[in-house]
Amino acid sequence: MLSPRLKALAQQVPAGAKLADIGTDHGLVPVYLAKNRTVTKVIATDISEGSLQKARELINEENLNDIIETRLGSGLKVIKPGEVDTIIIAGMGGVLISEILDDSRDVLKSASKLILQPMNAPQLLRRWLVEQGFTIYNELLVRDGKHLYEIIVAKEGIQEVKDDIQYEIGFKLMQNKDPLFEDFISTKISKAEAIIRQLQRQDTERARERMKQLTQKLKKYKEAYKCFVQLKD
Repeated sequence: MLSPRLKALAQQVPAGAKLADIGTDHGLVPVYLAKNRTVTKVIATDISEGSLQKARELINEENLNDIIETRLGSGLKVIKPGEVDTIIIAGMGGVLISEILDDSRDVLKSASKLILQPMNAPQLLRRWLVEQGFTIYNELLVRDGKHLYEIIVAKEGIQEVKDDIQYEIGFKLMQNKDPLFEDFISTKISKAEAIIRQLQRQDTERARERMKQLTQKLKKYKEAYKCFVQLKD
């Protein structure tokens, strides 16, 4: 049984995909996809021998060795160009995901779909994607326990950026009328307001500059919230 986060990732994989699951951990997503015959081939990779061994045990138990291959190594370095057309990188920081992608540009050329789930710094990952010639064509939010996760789906292409705030709030979440967007943007508003209150007690130039930046960002968060409510209605 997959968690809501992992199931949402699996649901983004197209039928017939040749998939690389980077940082597969215990191989739950590849096994789920292979059992449902969604994929024709999976290369499940991890930097941890212990995690990969757990994945191998599950793959053997489910008799899926004909579909899933495991490889020990860092990022996409164990994938050859042309081997896969879909790539999942999930459960890592946004900066690390962008570094993994940047280190293996030759592998990305044959990939028609990147399914990315950063644990932090999603804005930096979105910016990297846009600046490196990728378009973000789908995004979704997933609640799993107390956490709200962002999933970013990208491919090669030109991304129109109307405002830098889109790196923070996404390019497709509002457009898709994501049911969790209201909670998502409300949390950003609350956090920004809390930081501004703290900064107001600090009489330094740095605090004043930070407060100015956050106040501008807060205004845009509130505008996004208002737009979403109108769009939803």
